[in-house]
Amino acid sequence: MIAAAKSFASLHGIAPGRFEFQMLFGVRRDLQRKLVNEGYNVRVLHSIWPRVYPYFMRRLAERPANVLFLARNFFRS
Repeated sequence: MIAAAKSFASLHGIAPGRFEFQMLFGVRRDLQRKLVNEGYNVRVLHSIWPRVYPYFMRRLAERPANVLFLARNFFRS
């Protein structure tokens, strides 16, 4: 996804500082640093529930299969 976003931005003349990558705190910190060093904006989201809940719900709505994945992991018999 990151490569596709970079490619799209480059193809359309969008400078790295004009958009952001959003990543969860603690996930691929090496990649977060690399993106920042390349001049991209990175928003790191921390799991403070009131702030993460809307983000989490948007991610689920974007890909309904995530709901099944989540349910399988939380409700294993």
